[in-house]
Amino acid sequence: MQYQERVSRPYQRILNRIPILGDVLQRPLGVLGFVIVLGFMLMVIFAPLLTSYGFAEQNIPSMLQGPSKAHWLGTDHLGRDLWSRIVHGSRIALSVALPSVAIALTTGVIVGLVAGYVGGIVDDITLVILDSLQAFPAVILALTILALLGPSLANVIIVIGLAWTPGYARIARAQVLTAKQNQYIEVERSLGASQTRILGIHILPNILAPLLILAAMDLPVVITFEAGLSFLGLGVRPPTPSWGVVLSDGFNFIRQSPWPITWAGLTLIITTLGFTLFGETLRDVLDPALSGTRGA
Repeated sequence: MQYQERVSRPYQRILNRIPILGDVLQRPLGVLGFVIVLGFMLMVIFAPLLTSYGFAEQNIPSMLQGPSKAHWLGTDHLGRDLWSRIVHGSRIALSVALPSVAIALTTGVIVGLVAGYVGGIVDDITLVILDSLQAFPAVILALTILALLGPSLANVIIVIGLAWTPGYARIARAQVLTAKQNQYIEVERSLGASQTRILGIHILPNILAPLLILAAMDLPVVITFEAGLSFLGLGVRPPTPSWGVVLSDGFNFIRQSPWPITWAGLTLIITTLGFTLFGETLRDVLDPALSGTRGA
């Protein structure tokens, strides 16, 4: 029996109205990724309703306890409820990942459009700058900038956005170089269309698909990257419940209690896995050249 035949009629109507989502949910890995991403989004939206304790609420007599009826996932070294910190940490992960990827995507598209369409010396200078930025590993670049600016949520977003911009700029530039050779662009020029119209109406919509797929696949990478920076003490500052901060605190007390590092690590693994599966399935659906290859 096909997957769509097993879906109830209300859900089938929803899938018919959103064809891309319907195609994604026809694939087992897409379903798994969608369920994980949906669960993550529900945690983000309803975090205060899902927890009975404040994420910074301390209870020293109850520190480093295991899972119990009062504390589902146990407590950390300050007696803070781990479930509350994990759930609220999802908000930190999303509040870093979405703006960072949006900054990188927007900046990269603008740079790629200008460099690819104008060409010449502008393109050469842009490539030199992009090569210079990509010559530094993202971690080294982030550590250097954060050491100068200081650790904070805003600085982490800026640093990650800057580190991811060259990738989007290169893809946008390559797409523009291909798109501007099409005959309809030449027809628009012959009809007297302005450069702004050509870029905004004809080229930009045709280069966005691969960039949006890349953005979807970069979200789990950015979430992991932010957790790594927070683990090193260069991300968000305590008591903000970043998953990296929970991991760092749990690592310092791992001999007394393995629960903080266990739950934070599992949450990070499951979340990044869900976004990765969903992003890759979305890529297979939207890119005819790759559609079905992962299923095979």
